[in-house]
Amino acid sequence: ATTGAVGTLFRALATPLYFIRIGNNMKTPPHILVVEDDEDVAALVQSTLTDEGMKVTVERDGAKGLALAQKVDPDLILLDMGLPTIRGNEVCRQLKSNPATQDIPVVFLTGRVEEVDVVLGLEIGADDYIKKPFSAKELLARIRTVLRRTRPHEPLAGANFLKRGPLVLDRSRFEIKCEGKPIFLTQSEFQILWLLLEQPGVVSSRERLLHGIGEGVKVVNRTIDVHVAGIRKKLGTHGEGIVTVRGVGYKWAD
Repeated sequence: ATTGAVGTLFRALATPLYFIRIGNNMKTPPHILVVEDDEDVAALVQSTLTDEGMKVTVERDGAKGLALAQKVDPDLILLDMGLPTIRGNEVCRQLKSNPATQDIPVVFLTGRVEEVDVVLGLEIGADDYIKKPFSAKELLARIRTVLRRTRPHEPLAGANFLKRGPLVLDRSRFEIKCEGKPIFLTQSEFQILWLLLEQPGVVSSRERLLHGIGEGVKVVNRTIDVHVAGIRKKLGTHGEGIVTVRGVGYKWAD
């Protein structure tokens, strides 16, 4: 974990202007699991989220954090990359490969900001990526964005069901079936597929797709390309329905 920016983080967290109420608008307080080995950062994050009405559990070890995620089934995991025992990337990979935990959204907390690190995190299923030091405003905005699209009991605008050929999407549950069999997509992948299926034949730019998966998502050159590659792989032969329009974006074949 990165420790040099704790002072900057503390000043940001201590600024009242940055407190954005999230939990009070939800039927039940969201449960956030924070897996962060820096004691000061973990304590400050816990204090901020608790003040916003959320339930927070903190673990400072990768292996213990992985076990705890399976036990408590949190609404979201804030996961540091530089953890002892098991590093954050491996914790995320194991979470996403386990049917019991693969739908839990993961947001990385890290001081590593090279594009290769961002891409790696996205490829193994992370929903977002926050650079240290971060302000309370950024932290809360990103959590709010992810929770808004992953909390199944929260109201969603528009129709909740979408069917295209063998694909059936249920937005109220963030579930997808292909030929009657469940397909497990990350929340960002689900949102992208929904946008493409919603308007078959219409080209969606990468910017539109980025906006569709939430304003809190880190924008890097390959973000959407990585997500689309993941969707295609999970859909198998049906993934060929996503057509690349070079220099523009993607569309679902009409």
